[in-house]
Amino acid sequence: MARIVFALFFGLAGVAVLIWLGTWQMQRLAWKEAILADIEQRVAADPVDLPERPDPVADKYLSVTVTGGLTGPELHVLVSTKEDGAVYRVIQAFDMQGRRILVDQGIIPLGAKDAVRAQTNETFTGNLHWPQETDGYTPEPDAKRGIWFARDVEKMARELGTEAVMVVVRRASYSGRDLTPLPVDTASIPNDHLLYAITWFSLAVVWLAMTGYFLWREAKPKKGKQP
Repeated sequence: MARIVFALFFGLAGVAVLIWLGTWQMQRLAWKEAILADIEQRVAADPVDLPERPDPVADKYLSVTVTGGLTGPELHVLVSTKEDGAVYRVIQAFDMQGRRILVDQGIIPLGAKDAVRAQTNETFTGNLHWPQETDGYTPEPDAKRGIWFARDVEKMARELGTEAVMVVVRRASYSGRDLTPLPVDTASIPNDHLLYAITWFSLAVVWLAMTGYFLWREAKPKKGKQP
C-alpha cells in the first residue's frame, strides 16, 4: 500500500511540475510575441530625422532617414545568409555635414570585398541598431584585411572616428553600388517558447501514463497469490 501511495504522490507531483513548466513557457511565448510585435512596428514606422543624442535603449530600431556622404575605409563583417551563404556586411562612416555616424549598407559577395565602390552622397532610410553580437568566443577583428566577425558599434565607431550610432540601411537613394540591403527584422530573434511548452506538456502526458501503468501493475493481483 505504501508503494502505491508513494507512486501516486510522486506521479501527481511530477505531472504538476511539468504542467507548470508548460504553462510558464506559454506565458513566455505571449511576452516574446508582444516584444516582437513592438519591434516590427518600430522597424516599419514612418522614418524621422536622426535624434541629436540617440539612446541605445529608447531609440533601438527607430526608423530614420539620413543624408550625407560615404567616406573612408569599409569594415567588412563576415556573416552568412540562407540565400547567399557566406557574405560580408559593409559598414562605413557617413558624414552628415560634420556629424559622422556608421551605416550598415548591406551585403556583398566574398569576392567583391576589394572592389572599389564610389564614395557617393546618399539618402538612406533604415533603423538605428546596437546589435549585441560579441561574446567571449568572438575572434578579434583582422585589422590587416579589415575583416570583422561581429558588429560592435562602440569598437567600430572608434575605428572609423564616428559617433557610436549605426543605421542599418533598408532603402538607399542610389542603387549603383552593387550592395544588397540586409535590414533589421525579427527573423534572427529566437522564439522557441511554443516548442518548449509542447515538450513540457508532452512529458506531463507521458509521466501521467507511466504513473497510471505503475499503479495498475501494483494493484493487479500477483500470479500465485490469492486476492
